[in-house]
Amino acid sequence: MPSWLPPTTPVQPAATVVTDLVDTKLEVKFDWARQWLTGNALLTVRPHFYPQNQLVLDAKGFDIKSVRSVIGGKEKNLNYTYDKRKLTIALDRTYTRTEQYQVRISYVAKPNELEAGGSAAITSSKGLYFINPLGTDKTKPKQIWTQGETEANSAWFPTIDKPNQRMTQEIAMTVDAQYKTLSNGLLISSKKNADGTRTDVWKQTLPAAPYLSMMAVGEFAVVSDTWKGKIVDYYVEPKFQGTAKAVFGNTPQMMDFFSKKLGVEFPWEKYSQVAVRDFVSGAMENTTAVTIRQEWTQLTPRDLLDQSYLAEGTIAHELFHHWFGDYVTSESWSNLPLNESFADYSELLWAEHKYGVDAAALVQQQKLTNYLTEAESKREPLIRYHYGAREDMFDRHSYDKGGRVLHMLRKYVGDDAFFASLNRYLTQNKYSASEIAKLRIAFEETTGEDLMWFFDQWFLQRGHPELHISHTYANGQINLRVEQMQDSTFTPIYRLPVTVSVWSGSQSQPTDHKIVVTKANQMFTLPASQRPSLVKFDGEGQLLAKIEEEQTQDELLFQYYHARHYLQKYEAIEKLHAKLGDLAVSGMQRNAMNDNFWAVRLAAVEGFRRYKGPEGNAVRKELRRVAMTDKKSQVRAMAVTTLGAFLNEDFGDVYSSALNDSSYLVVGAAIAALAKNPTVSTRESINALQETTNPALLHALSNYYSLNGTADQYQWFLRRMNDIAEDELYTYLQNFGLLMVRMPPVERDKGIQRLEAFARTHPNITVRLGAYRGLNSLVPSTASLKATLQDIRSKEKNDQLKAAYSLIQ
Repeated sequence: MPSWLPPTTPVQPAATVVTDLVDTKLEVKFDWARQWLTGNALLTVRPHFYPQNQLVLDAKGFDIKSVRSVIGGKEKNLNYTYDKRKLTIALDRTYTRTEQYQVRISYVAKPNELEAGGSAAITSSKGLYFINPLGTDKTKPKQIWTQGETEANSAWFPTIDKPNQRMTQEIAMTVDAQYKTLSNGLLISSKKNADGTRTDVWKQTLPAAPYLSMMAVGEFAVVSDTWKGKIVDYYVEPKFQGTAKAVFGNTPQMMDFFSKKLGVEFPWEKYSQVAVRDFVSGAMENTTAVTIRQEWTQLTPRDLLDQSYLAEGTIAHELFHHWFGDYVTSESWSNLPLNESFADYSELLWAEHKYGVDAAALVQQQKLTNYLTEAESKREPLIRYHYGAREDMFDRHSYDKGGRVLHMLRKYVGDDAFFASLNRYLTQNKYSASEIAKLRIAFEETTGEDLMWFFDQWFLQRGHPELHISHTYANGQINLRVEQMQDSTFTPIYRLPVTVSVWSGSQSQPTDHKIVVTKANQMFTLPASQRPSLVKFDGEGQLLAKIEEEQTQDELLFQYYHARHYLQKYEAIEKLHAKLGDLAVSGMQRNAMNDNFWAVRLAAVEGFRRYKGPEGNAVRKELRRVAMTDKKSQVRAMAVTTLGAFLNEDFGDVYSSALNDSSYLVVGAAIAALAKNPTVSTRESINALQETTNPALLHALSNYYSLNGTADQYQWFLRRMNDIAEDELYTYLQNFGLLMVRMPPVERDKGIQRLEAFARTHPNITVRLGAYRGLNSLVPSTASLKATLQDIRSKEKNDQLKAAYSLIQ
C-alpha cells in the first residue's frame, strides 16, 4: 500500500433519499449579544417513493420550542425526539409520494455552542457567524453571514442537509434599520416595523441544494450593475464603494461569455456578490448571492495597482459554479469534482478569453504546480467514495487536478465537441443532482466515441503520468522514446493522446504530429528531412504529468526564441538556469526581461538572483532599469528583491526610490531588501509607513523590525496585531518573538501573554503554530517558557499541530 494512503478509510456513499424537500420558508431574528438566531421554519416536504410516517431533519445545536403540522391553515402539535443533531418528527399520519405536507418548527440556533469543526479549506463548520457582534472592535464592522458547505446550514435552519436535495425558499430577516440584508433570489418586500426594525423578505423560486442557502447582514454599500435586465450587485463596506466596480466590474462580461460558451444562459433570478470580514473560506457559490473574503476584494485605488488574478479568477470561479454546482449539483461529496473542477477550469477559460493564451498558460502552470505539490504526499482518485471526512474532498485534486483533466478532455475532443457536450450535460441534468457517469455519457452521446478509458484513468484512478522523453535523429527520421516511469502497481499505464512539435532548420512554425502513448515504454518514428532544431513533446502544454525531457542547450535556446506560448519560454529559462554562465544563455535571459508578457519578465528577473556570469555590470544595470520602470508592479518588486540578493553590494539608491513607488508590492520588496542591508537614511521613511493597512507592507514591516527593531516597535507589534489577516499572522507572531529576543526579559510580559493566548485559543491552527514558534524563540533567555510550551503541547487536541510541535526544538 503506498505511503499516501491511510490504512483504512471509511466508505461514504451518497445519502439515501427517503424524503424530498420542496420549499423552505424562514422567519429569523438575530440576538447580537448572545449570538443567537430565533427562527420559525415552515418546511414543505414529500416522501421520495415509499410511504412515510416520520420526518428526520438535520438540526444542529438548537433549542426546539415547538413542532407542528400545518394543514389547511390549522396547526397541530407533533411529537418529536431530538438529540441536538437530528430532529425526528412523528407525523400525524402516513403520507405517500404524491402528497406534500408541511411542518412548522420554532427554534433558537446557538452556533457558538456547537463543537468546533472545519478543515483546511473551510476552517469552521458552525454555519452562522456574528462578526464583532458587540461593536467592541472599532477597526471592524458588525456583520452576520452564513457558510453552508458542506453540511453546516443545518446549524441555523432545520433541513435535510445533503447535496442531493433541492428546494425553493423564502427568508424573512428582521434587522435594525441601518443594516442591509442579502439572501438568495430576489428581495420581494421590505417593511419598516413599529419598533424601528425592518423586515426584508428574499425569495428564490428556482430549486437549489440546502447548502447553497445564505444570509448576510451588515452596513454595506450596494453598487449596482445589470446583465440582460437581471440585477447584478456588489455589496462592500462603504469606504470601498468607489473601487467595487474596478474589482467586480467584469462580472456582466463573464456572465455573457459563459452563457454563450455553454449555450445555457445564466439561469438564476439575479447575481450578487458580498465581501465579508473573517470569512472561513476563500469564497462560496451560494445561489445568486456569492460570499467572498474582503481581503481579496475590498481594495483601495493603490491596492488595485498590485491586483493579481486571484480576485478576478475567484469571481469567475464562483460565477461558473452557478452552472456547475448550483444548476447541476454533485449528488454526493464523493462527486465534488463535478462542481469544483469546472469552477477551477473557468479561471483558465476567462483568462484565455480576456487576456490571451499566455495568461491562460500561466493559470495552467500554477494549477498544475499546485496539484503536483500536493501529490508528493497525497494521491487519490478524483471521484472517491472512501475518505475520512467529507471536507477531505476539498483539496488540490478536486480543484487543480480536476481543472487540468478537463483541459485535456477539451484538447482531445476539440472545442466544439467540448462545449456541445457541456451543453448536453447541463440541459439533461438541470436543477438536479448528478454523478460522474452522467458527464461521461453526455460526452459520449455528443461525440459518438467511447470515452470510458479517459474517465477511468483520470477520474477514477489515482496519480498521474511520470514521463521520460528522449529522441534521436538518423536516416531522415526522428526516433522518439516515451517512458512512463510511475509505479504501475498503484497508478495506471496511461493512454495519452498528445502533440509532438518538430522545428526544422530556422522555420518559425513547427510541424505537429499527433501520437497516442499507450505503453510503459514506447518508440515513435516521425519523418524529418533534416536534423531537427527542436523536438518538443506536448508542444501545447496540455498534459497533466511530470515530464522529464532530454534537451540540449541549443534546443532550449531555440525553444525560447521560437516559443509558441509562455510555458515554452518559462521552461527554457528554468532549464537553462544552471548554465547562466554561458553568454548565449545569459543573453537569452536578458532578452526575456523585455518580453511582452509580464510573467516571462518575472521569471527572467528572478533567475538573475546572485548572478555571477559574464557582463555582470550590464545585468545589474538592466535589473536597475526593470526595478525603476517596468510597467508591471510584480516585476518591479521582483527586480528589487533580486538586487537585494547580491551580497555586499550597495543598491541603496534603488531601494530609496522603491520606497516611494506607487505599488505596495514594490515598497514591501524594498523594505525586505533593507531588512538585511539597513541604512540610516531610509529608517525614517520606513517608520513613516507604520500605520499602513496594506497586508504586504505590514508583513514587510514586521520582518524588518524583527531584525532591526528596538523597544520602540514593541508597542507597534502589539497594537497592529489585531489588524493582521489570519493568513499573515503565522509569520507576524514569529517576527514578534524575534523582536522580543532583543528586549530585556522584564519588559516582555505583555507580549508573551498575547502569544500564549494565540497559541492556546486561536481557532486557526496555523496561527496557533506561529504563536508557539514565537514563544519558542524566547526560551533561551526565558527558561520558564519551557513549561508553558510543554503545557500547550499537552493540551493541544489537533493531531496535525501536535505533530508540528514535536518537530520544534
